[in-house]
Amino acid sequence: MLKFASALLFVLIIVQPSSAQDYRWQQRAEYTMDVRLDVKTHKVSGSQKLVYFNNSKDTLTKVYYHLYFNTFQPGSMMDVRSRNLPDPDPRVKDRIFNLKENEIGYQHIQSLKQDGKDLGYKVDGTILEVALAKPILPNTKTTFDMKFESQVPLQIRRSGRDSKEGIAYSMTQWYPKMAEYDFQGWHAYQYVAREFHGVWGDFDVKITLDPSFVVAGTGKLVNADKVGYGYEKAGSTVKRPEGDLTWNFVAKNVIDFAWAADPDYTHDKAQVPNGPEVHFFYQKSDKTTENWLKMEGYAVKHFEFMNKTFGKYPYETYSIIQGGDGGMEYPMCTLILGEGSFGSLEGVMSHEVSHSWYQGVLASNESLYPWLDEGYTDFASQESRSALFSTPLAEAHQASYTAYFNLIKRGLQEPISQHSDHYNTNTAYGTAAYAMGTVFLHQLKYVMGEELFYKGMRQYYNTWKFRHPEPNDFIRVMEKVSGLQLGWYLRYWVYTTKKIDYGIQNVVDQDGNTFVTLERLGEFPMPIDLLVTYKDGTKEMFYIPLNETLGNKPVEDKTIPRSDLEAWPWVNPSYTLKVGHKTSDIATIQIDPSQRMADVNTRNNTIDISEGLKAYEDPTQQK
Repeated sequence: MLKFASALLFVLIIVQPSSAQDYRWQQRAEYTMDVRLDVKTHKVSGSQKLVYFNNSKDTLTKVYYHLYFNTFQPGSMMDVRSRNLPDPDPRVKDRIFNLKENEIGYQHIQSLKQDGKDLGYKVDGTILEVALAKPILPNTKTTFDMKFESQVPLQIRRSGRDSKEGIAYSMTQWYPKMAEYDFQGWHAYQYVAREFHGVWGDFDVKITLDPSFVVAGTGKLVNADKVGYGYEKAGSTVKRPEGDLTWNFVAKNVIDFAWAADPDYTHDKAQVPNGPEVHFFYQKSDKTTENWLKMEGYAVKHFEFMNKTFGKYPYETYSIIQGGDGGMEYPMCTLILGEGSFGSLEGVMSHEVSHSWYQGVLASNESLYPWLDEGYTDFASQESRSALFSTPLAEAHQASYTAYFNLIKRGLQEPISQHSDHYNTNTAYGTAAYAMGTVFLHQLKYVMGEELFYKGMRQYYNTWKFRHPEPNDFIRVMEKVSGLQLGWYLRYWVYTTKKIDYGIQNVVDQDGNTFVTLERLGEFPMPIDLLVTYKDGTKEMFYIPLNETLGNKPVEDKTIPRSDLEAWPWVNPSYTLKVGHKTSDIATIQIDPSQRMADVNTRNNTIDISEGLKAYEDPTQQK
């Protein structure tokens, strides 16, 4: 009996943790909203029914909502932060501070019930803290019923009314939104500047307003036959219905819901082969029409490229909408500025559409890991534009490398592991999120090899879609695909500000062989591609793996013979290799010929033997 009990206890110890540690559950929120927009007072009144599923192992005694419109008031955290940054966003500056009473934004909760019982709550800036009438037990659900009123602020940042291009309403971050709860706890961040996170769920949204307006947004319009979807403009000869119209949008398995409305929207649409139907909403004018019509074809091609290269877009529709104050991503739609050059319009479109993969479907926590979304999105859109416009990939990503190098030169670099709102400058944030995220990927392509890299990107997407992946989830997929250890790369790039700097220390001719000594000048170790070009025009690649990878990347260019050398331990400041040719046979020696490695000083990466060896025997002359 004792033996049996001991054996049973052993089985329980072995088996139980696998389920107990299954912490990658996802909460779920199902919204049903019925709202009315008064276009004279710019106020929204409505009801919200939210069925909330607690799929965690925790008992919840309170919940939190985001009230984003509250930030558009003098004295808000966004206002104060903007007025005290050394490089404030020019779209914000002190504009919130100067808003009048009828121009501010707010969200007022008029009533809130849980399963029919009134709830107590308090508002702290853009966060609503709700004390529950009864705890939400693990693996149960509860229903919240809310009535609220909002005032749509003057367009300042992303959302609002009367944009600079004359769009009436950009309705983003417009409703009381349940904050995300996961294995890290509540993500109830104040709306200070940027980036969002959300709970997976369904939306059934009815929007009632003046019949002269055309509405576009997240999801599929399910009553298009009743609202006259497709009216070109308010002055159309098509007779409009009498009285206010109600537009009903439905979206399944998304993290947010956005919409826009304007009486002068033109509506076009195009079909992506084996992909979504793409809708376009913009005001026709001599500043927009030609570029928007041209952009529509590129949008279709961009979806095709993204589907093939990074994974298939999972929804039936997508809308590209003129609105907002630049470009901002939302599930199944984006709001972008509509005027300006074609290059600017197409570039913003490509970037925002690419967000559908990294913010819309993978939906990593943008607030904590903006580089995991913005950087990957920039990388993907740059790759797509390179293909669509037939430009070299190195050129497509060069601006990201330049931004990173300039940040270092200015002394503004900060670790990219911090919350997006807590950077000391907008410059540091923007470079970290966009440029450094892009460089992280293009450089990883160098570390693990191009073919395996793209395979890994698709596997990452297909493995983690609809699951809010973390940085380590990404790097683990790339490790499994490549067979390399890559945790060191993630840690150095994300959690430190250490820099990559390698150089050729000296070249020595001895007994008919050439000995090349490389030195690691920076604190950030990397594997090394070293290309030797001989005077007869032939080339040879010498690959020096980093000992941390515990393996070699595959040969990328099979037209050039490659010699795989012993690994370079990261603690060693230098490494000497033998080239089995006389120095007089060599034309050039170059570290990282693909220039994907973000080496902060490339002046010492290449030598031309025809200039003689003397300069390279004295490393002080390389600087």
